[in-house]
Amino acid sequence: MTAAPDATGDRETAAEAGRRRDAGAARPPRRWGVWLLFASTTTLICCALPILLVTLGLGAVSAALFANLPFLVVLAQHKIWLFAGSGLLLAGAAWAIWRPGRACPADPELAELCARADRWNRRWFLVALAIWVIGFAAAYLSLPLYRWLGG
Repeated sequence: MTAAPDATGDRETAAEAGRRRDAGAARPPRRWGVWLLFASTTTLICCALPILLVTLGLGAVSAALFANLPFLVVLAQHKIWLFAGSGLLLAGAAWAIWRPGRACPADPELAELCARADRWNRRWFLVALAIWVIGFAAAYLSLPLYRWLGG
């Protein structure tokens, strides 16, 4: 058998090409982090940020933000759907990260990449969950707690 040149111009044997092709056939790890951070950060921006600014006495800054960034008004008006959608994304990501029967490939290199992606997915998930909880608490729990505490 003749060897085919690879991308660097070096020749590889058919067995090496088969191993490379098999290794490339493995599914790439899913990266939930970006989507989770986007979904949870929008809840923080729409609901927790204005409350924080007003609490700190920066109500004019909050008003300027809503005047200059009109999408914040839309996010605030539809916060129920925003929290429900981002909560569903978080639930789906939690299932994908911790689902039963999940395994990394047997190949040591791919197993290491899979384990590293899994660690980062768990970290990003926990950061996104913390951001979502803060946004939820600011949007739905701050006023009832304030009233309950006698404010």
